[in-house]
Amino acid sequence: MRICHLTPHLPPDQAANALLPAQLGEWTAARGHTVTFLTHDPAQSRTASTDLAGRVWRVPRRRGARPIARALRIDSWQNARVIRRALDDAARGADLLHLHSNGLIVEVAAAWAARRRIPYVLTLYGTEIWHYRRRVPFDPFTRAYRRAAAVTFYSAGLRDRAEALGLGRPGLSVVYPAVSPSFAPVDDGTRERWRAELGIAEPRVILNVKRLHELAGQAFLIDAFAHAMRGRTDVRLVFCGTGPLRQALEAQAEATGLSARITFAGLVANDEVARYAAVADVFALPSLLEALPTVAVEALAAGTPVVSADHPGGLELHGLFGDDVLVVPRRNVDGLAAALTEAIDEPRRVREGTLALVRERFSPAAVERAYFEVYAAARPGALS
Repeated sequence: MRICHLTPHLPPDQAANALLPAQLGEWTAARGHTVTFLTHDPAQSRTASTDLAGRVWRVPRRRGARPIARALRIDSWQNARVIRRALDDAARGADLLHLHSNGLIVEVAAAWAARRRIPYVLTLYGTEIWHYRRRVPFDPFTRAYRRAAAVTFYSAGLRDRAEALGLGRPGLSVVYPAVSPSFAPVDDGTRERWRAELGIAEPRVILNVKRLHELAGQAFLIDAFAHAMRGRTDVRLVFCGTGPLRQALEAQAEATGLSARITFAGLVANDEVARYAAVADVFALPSLLEALPTVAVEALAAGTPVVSADHPGGLELHGLFGDDVLVVPRRNVDGLAAALTEAIDEPRRVREGTLALVRERFSPAAVERAYFEVYAAARPGALS
């Protein structure tokens, strides 16, 4: 079988719609099938990865067009032509296309596949549904959604939201993201050794792993930390990630007078994030909007309870994992501070049932199996 993935991102970009296509490519190649990719150039002028499981075609990202060209959609037509030419090569002989997220690259690929009667799977990650507005009289995304052989969602909340928006249809399913096996519980001795190797002297750790961005809510976390931990010397707050708010957040930390106990670790490798997750006593996720926060599931897989804001992803994880994911109101510093204080004062690891559910629904083997079941239904006989 030959599968072509169409996605706005691939590694080194760290978006969910970059990581999943790369994982699916590895699993596809390991099963003896052929995989290709069509994507944009890496964001922020990064160097493109060369260790993906199949050949990659890249097209330039859309740049700011002149007002007249934008009004007449000349820039879209020109970019669509470039994408179609790349598709003629990247998807030549494909049995199935897998489209990720939305945007022009997905809309063009859907139309290209429909004209050639090639089935395609569409996977949606969050913003496509949270910000869905049907354009009239013609909406390429809605048409791509309706024509797909199957649509998978990153969370049940996304699927439910799509149905509430009038996007109900056959062939909808939820496939959760895969969590790397590197996220796993370790014994107390290992946690103590890893804290020392990571330069953490304090015996208690609060962890946040997200891009430093307004929607991630780190400003509320710093205020909650200052409110709850002032006068204590036994707790460190660690941020893993980078982004446009780093300087502002560092200034905010300085203003609290607690910056000596707040670490901005920057963008760190996934294996190192796994060590931070294992040594943490609580993972804090004060985001304003999340579909299904993989970083929180990674923390649970490492044995660390989660305190989350009441965004859709946090509510869904609470429904799945119960009290191992405590939910507090968004933007509520006092509520967040109280939950963090409780987690620090009475530290514990997650229940065995949580670890079992992570293995059942979020392990790479489970996610691989789920997607290949979707592929088999979309293209019967092609995987035999």
